[in-house]
Amino acid sequence: MFGIFKRNPKKKMRKEYDALLEKAMHAQRNGDIRTYSMLTADAEALWQKIEQLPD
Repeated sequence: MFGIFKRNPKKKMRKEYDALLEKAMHAQRNGDIRTYSMLTADAEALWQKIEQLPD
C-alpha cells in the first residue's frame, strides 16, 4: 500500500548517468579526450548497473 512512497533507485541512478554523460560531452568539446573517455567509461559501468536492477 505504501509502495508509492518508496524512492526509486533506478531514477536516481539515471540522473547520475545523465550528469556523467553531460560532463563527458563538455570535456570532449573542450578537447580533453582523456577525461571524456574516463567519464564515458564510468557512465557505461553505471548503465550496466541500471540495467541489472529489477523494474
